[in-house]
Amino acid sequence: MTDKSSPAKTGLMICGHGSRDGNAVSEFNNLARHLAKRFPEYEVESGFLEFATPVLRTGLDKLKDKGCERILCLPGMLFAAGHVKNDLPSEVNEFANDNPDIEVHYGRELAIDARLLQAASARIEQAEAAAKSDISRKDTMLMVVGRGTNDSDANSNVCKVARMLWEGLKVGWTEVSYSGVTTPLVDAGLAHAVRLGYKRIIVFPYFLFTGILVQRIYDWTDEAAAAHPDIEFIKAPYLNDQPLLIDTFASRVEEMLSGDNVMNCRLCKYREQIIGFEADVGAPQVGHHHHVRGIGTDNDHDHGHHHHHDHDHG
Repeated sequence: MTDKSSPAKTGLMICGHGSRDGNAVSEFNNLARHLAKRFPEYEVESGFLEFATPVLRTGLDKLKDKGCERILCLPGMLFAAGHVKNDLPSEVNEFANDNPDIEVHYGRELAIDARLLQAASARIEQAEAAAKSDISRKDTMLMVVGRGTNDSDANSNVCKVARMLWEGLKVGWTEVSYSGVTTPLVDAGLAHAVRLGYKRIIVFPYFLFTGILVQRIYDWTDEAAAAHPDIEFIKAPYLNDQPLLIDTFASRVEEMLSGDNVMNCRLCKYREQIIGFEADVGAPQVGHHHHVRGIGTDNDHDHGHHHHHDHDHG
């Protein structure tokens, strides 16, 4: 039993999606190191839902073995779609059920946050500064690219981020596209964008880390640039370890202990009847990553076996 006269030994579990891309895994692990520095009083472990190792349960068991009486589970994800709403809670709930003496908390996703908008703006400005030509923002179109999910609430958040960047940066126009699952995909979005008459198109992947999908976004951008040499295409960096992103993650950890851990469930398709997804209300909270859990990145395989489903996001 926990000694109530002294603070419980606390562990921080950073929960990642996982990727086939080894560089994406390295960037996620770098995030874990940043947070370990922010919270030196905590034991810190990290793990992944799919592909990469260690898997989530391995990290949770390590914290248990280190004597943690309280574990804070932090989703390393931007928006609350299936992974945050179903897959991660399924893993966390299973561990909590198996370890009733450990106090387990589950944090919220990064969501839309003023600091993340500033981090995104910094990445876009970084791309502008590296551009070869001097084109005004009024002659610039910004293409914000989201991950893309089967959750319309999460997809709509990308549109809100894009709108706020549009008004904040005062570019001429802004469009939204997605890397997979939903539409428009980036190639279709760019095919539309080139007809709008802007001299420069900045393609900004609103992603945490690199990965198969970010590279696909950049490849589509290169193809559009080759087909339209009269337009300057700029590939903006994704968020990665931008300092304001680390600040936002740190706030999500603190929320779990302050009682401010509030998720916006008003438009969650599992709670409300959202048009087109009415049958999903009340769906069980069950993970679906068993077939790819811990199988490793592409760097771990020397054969041609690849998984081409679109929910790999690094």
